[in-house]
Amino acid sequence: MRHAPHTTTLQNVTRGLLGTFMLVAGTSHLTFERQEFQAQVPDFVPEDKDTVVLQSGVVEIALGLALLLLKGKNRVRMGIGLAAFYAAVFPGNMHQYTHRISAFGLDTDAKRLARLFFQPVLMGAALYSTGALTALTQQKTRRK
Repeated sequence: MRHAPHTTTLQNVTRGLLGTFMLVAGTSHLTFERQEFQAQVPDFVPEDKDTVVLQSGVVEIALGLALLLLKGKNRVRMGIGLAAFYAAVFPGNMHQYTHRISAFGLDTDAKRLARLFFQPVLMGAALYSTGALTALTQQKTRRK
């Protein structure tokens, strides 16, 4: 990656919304939604569910701040990292669906299933809004 691609106004707005979403989600992990988030921690995680929720809340706040503040190549790296984070928490969404756990208003199988399809949207938004998608495409083209 030689230089970071320029981002458009739509990408900047998307990044701002996503960063704000991450800050709110992270803060809610630490405060008012703590128990709801515990419902998403899969049973196979060998750590206390509350500890996992607190740790992931701190990570989400850090990711949100980084998304809003980083520039250049670091912003592209941030987009890739955030997409990886969304992939890493996907098993929690699967756990909620497969165990029919109601949390966050997801109180039917249909709602929990629909939530699963939202995770790739978040991953795409992270890659798009930071210019990572463009940078990765350009890098692949240069290698040919």
